[in-house]
Amino acid sequence: MELKDKTIIITGASSGIGRAAALLFAAEGANVVLGARRAALLEQLARDIEGMGGRAAIVAGDVREEGFAEALVDAARSEFGGVQGAFNNAGIVGPLSAVADMELATWQEIIDVNLTSAFRAAKAQIPAFGQGPGSIVFTSSFVGFSNGGMPGMAAYAASKAGLIGLVRSLASDHAAADIRVNALLPGGTVTPAGGEGNAATLALIAALHPMQRMATADEIAQAALFLLSDRSSFMTGSPMLVDGGISVRLM
Repeated sequence: MELKDKTIIITGASSGIGRAAALLFAAEGANVVLGARRAALLEQLARDIEGMGGRAAIVAGDVREEGFAEALVDAARSEFGGVQGAFNNAGIVGPLSAVADMELATWQEIIDVNLTSAFRAAKAQIPAFGQGPGSIVFTSSFVGFSNGGMPGMAAYAASKAGLIGLVRSLASDHAAADIRVNALLPGGTVTPAGGEGNAATLALIAALHPMQRMATADEIAQAALFLLSDRSSFMTGSPMLVDGGISVRLM
C-alpha cells in the first residue's frame, strides 16, 4: 500500500479528480480528510470510503474562507493524530472571457480560488508537518505551463502559472525540512468542470490532444498518488505534466 498509515488532506474532494483521489488514496491505506463546499456529497463519499474499510473525516467549506485550511489540518490532527500529505486540488476554470471584457470580480474569484487558496493551504499545512517528512501536491494545469494560449482563459492561465511559481518557491524554502512540494498539470479531464456530459465539448477538447482523448479522473488521481508516495521521494519543485501531449502541440 503506497500510503499506508498516512493522513492526506484533499480539497475539491466532492467530485471529479478529488473524489477519484479520495477513493484511491483510501484504497492505498491512507486516512483522508475531505474538504469541499458540498457537504452532502462529502458525507456520501465518506460513507463509500468507510464501506471499503477506509477512514475519512470531512470538513465542508470554501477554500476562500478564512480558517478553512486550518480546519482541515485540525481535523487531521484530531481524527488521525497528524498529517503527512495534502492534495490541494480545488479550483475553477471560468467563466471564460478576454481580459478586455472581463469584470474585476471574475478575475478576483478565479485568482482567489486557484491561487490565493494555495497560499492559505501551504501556510496551514507546512507547519503541521514539523520537521517532515511531508508532501504537498497542488493541481495546476497544462494551461499554466504552455505558451500556446487558450482563448478566454487569461485569468485561469495566470492563476495556474502563478501556482507553478508558488510551488517552486515552496519547494526551495522547505526542502531541507524534508517537505516536498510539487505541481500536477493535467490536460483535459472528464470531470464536471472539464465538460462531463457534454459530448460536443468533450469531442472538441479530445481532438486537441495528440492522444485523441481526454484523461479520466482516475488517471490524474494515479499521478497525484505517485507524487504523494515515497516513490517520488527525490522529486520536489516539479511541474509534472499528465496531459496527453497537448502541451507539446501548443508550445
